Amino acid sequence: MSERSNKILKAVALVAAATMATALPAHATPTASGPLTDVRIATHFDLSAGQLPENIALLRDGTAIVTFAAARQVAEVAPGGAMRILATLPAPADGGVHTPVLGFPLTTGVVHAPDGTVFVLYATGTADLTGLWRLIPGKAPQRIAALPADGLPNGLALDRHARQLYITDSVLGTVWTVPTTGGTPTAWSTAPELASTGFLGANGAKAHGGALWVTNLDKGTLLRIPIRLGNRAGAPQVKASGMTGIDDFAFTGRGNEVLATLNAPNELVRIQSDGTTSTVLDTDDGLQNPTSVALRGKDVYVLSAAYTTATDPNLLRARLHGRR
Repeated sequence: MSERSNKILKAVALVAAATMATALPAHATPTASGPLTDVRIATHFDLSAGQLPENIALLRDGTAIVTFAAARQVAEVAPGGAMRILATLPAPADGGVHTPVLGFPLTTGVVHAPDGTVFVLYATGTADLTGLWRLIPGKAPQRIAALPADGLPNGLALDRHARQLYITDSVLGTVWTVPTTGGTPTAWSTAPELASTGFLGANGAKAHGGALWVTNLDKGTLLRIPIRLGNRAGAPQVKASGMTGIDDFAFTGRGNEVLATLNAPNELVRIQSDGTTSTVLDTDDGLQNPTSVALRGKDVYVLSAAYTTATDPNLLRARLHGRR
């Protein structure tokens, strides 16, 4: 194993310890007949190469665009499991030792625009690289918006109609907004509900139903922030709570119902519109610190980064029962 891989794994171990220290038991209850069927591990990733899958975006044909947190990479995973590296982001001159919380450069949120453009977030602890990057086929990765080096850009959401991107910062407790064309980010919301309690705050993000929905990992909450006229942020509303360790989430297509990953508890939970939760997947299904979930029709994709298990980072696939 290379020296770089050893450093990454040591850093991951430290993050794992911090995650476990802040995580509380989820308030989800097991369900006797869950909504997911045909559950299987579709792809295994290489832990020693830093292939810790952090976020996912899906294409129409079922191809998954995945960020590898510790490898500085964005990859494409075909429905059959074949993988291709789309881009490797440039390494910071200092190796990323000043990246907040983690101490190594981190690729995080990713979205795919209708024109084929891929947007990805990158945190390095350096002013020259931290920010929003754009990947266009056949061209080198380009940073199109700089973000604070002392922050940790994490969740990324696209409002296709307004052509706006929303970025959560887990360290600074901020949601930034920037046009899809790039430019200077605007601090869209700095509401106290976004702040951390010592580890990571605002995390996953999705634009849905005239609002930006955001999770807070430390506080275990799912928030709804209305998008007002002029792209102004309304007051956050807590839609679900009691889920410390909540990371990313995806809407199922049934109103405001979502599936959400709980990182340290190793669970995927269903959060119904009234805020009640139930566990639908856990370690028995192969989850190892799930970081992200996405849906394409009835197909469900769940990424596990193996931050604390350090065994098998993977991509799990399942089907959402009752969907056509």
